[in-house]
Amino acid sequence: MATLSERLKAMGVKIGTQDLPPPEQRKSYPVEEIVAGRFVDTGNGDTYVIEEDFPISYIHGQVGLQIANAPRLIAEWAGNQKIAEQDPEAIVFLDTETSGLAGGTGTFAFLVGVGRYTPEGFHLAQFFMRDPLEEPALLIALEEFLAPCQTIVSFNGKAFDVPLLDTRYTLQGWKSPFKGLAHVDLLHLARRLWRDRLPSRTLANLEVQILHASRTDEEIPGWMIPQMYFDYLRDGDARPLKRVFYHNAMDVVSLAALLNHTSALLENPSAQPMSEYIDLAAVARLLDELGHTDKAAELYETCLNAGLPEEIHNDTLYRLSLLHKHNNNYLAAIPLWEQAAARRKIYAYEELAKYFEHHALDLNSALKWTQEALAFIDTSDLPSADIRQWKSEFKHRLQRLQRKINSKME
Repeated sequence: MATLSERLKAMGVKIGTQDLPPPEQRKSYPVEEIVAGRFVDTGNGDTYVIEEDFPISYIHGQVGLQIANAPRLIAEWAGNQKIAEQDPEAIVFLDTETSGLAGGTGTFAFLVGVGRYTPEGFHLAQFFMRDPLEEPALLIALEEFLAPCQTIVSFNGKAFDVPLLDTRYTLQGWKSPFKGLAHVDLLHLARRLWRDRLPSRTLANLEVQILHASRTDEEIPGWMIPQMYFDYLRDGDARPLKRVFYHNAMDVVSLAALLNHTSALLENPSAQPMSEYIDLAAVARLLDELGHTDKAAELYETCLNAGLPEEIHNDTLYRLSLLHKHNNNYLAAIPLWEQAAARRKIYAYEELAKYFEHHALDLNSALKWTQEALAFIDTSDLPSADIRQWKSEFKHRLQRLQRKINSKME
């Protein structure tokens, strides 16, 4: 009786692997074949660096990369005046691509993009680790790049990029080169300047709305990047990472253009052709808070005369009136309070009543504004808690004014 093997052979079924064709070798696409760069020997392994130089004349969207105005007000806002006194070549622009978006000790930066000014223009360098084992080499090469720098410019770098890199240096047992550097996080400044006009203040949206720049089809959403790197580690195919390098490079370049634009906007706001009055009102608020009240008042006036959306107009009216009040310029404040009262703003009734009672010593006018306030409160749509508080305060004021008036009449 034939065996199972003999029967299978009789049916044409091949047994064993000797007749099988050899498996196709997996094609490798190393990063150096995909993106031009060079290997840097750090003495602690190699890291791959991709470099690009942009000339001084380079325009990103409608904004150049070179700082046209010393960033004095940005330095004030950041709380470090040395930023404005430094040579621009001491500034480094930083953006990372990481293995995760949540941070923590398990997250590492596999690509670090940095840029700085040079006498010829702007130099971009991207440090890439082909394998997590190359992290020490990347960190050493990055530290060498940072050596002449004194100020970091980032976008959310204070909360994410720099703490993550600090952790990576610490895990190697090394001191982080970021310690002691000044830091300008443009995310926080962007929120201050454009929150009233732009629903989204991501760097990608600021590129389009503020810098008027657009990216090519190589662009990729940031949330896809960690998985793309893990795919590369698994299959060795660096071709998809070309889009990651492009994304990171454009982020760094945009940081330089955004710093230039923001500095120019703050230093000479009225001269910026791309500025809108909503933006100028935001600049005025920042100047006001920094103590540049004369410049802030001028901008507030310009914005009010030019026309603003209702909510921003009311806020600007309020801020300008208080600025004049703090400067004891009641002649300028009173018309603003009268405008605000006509817009049914309760604070304006209070300010007018206080002025006429305590400064002009015109009790009848103070009484008039107090009574108008009470009449307004009865028909207002203020929250019930506010109505109770304001009504109590104005009733108390009314009683005091009536006593004073009666006393004078006796």
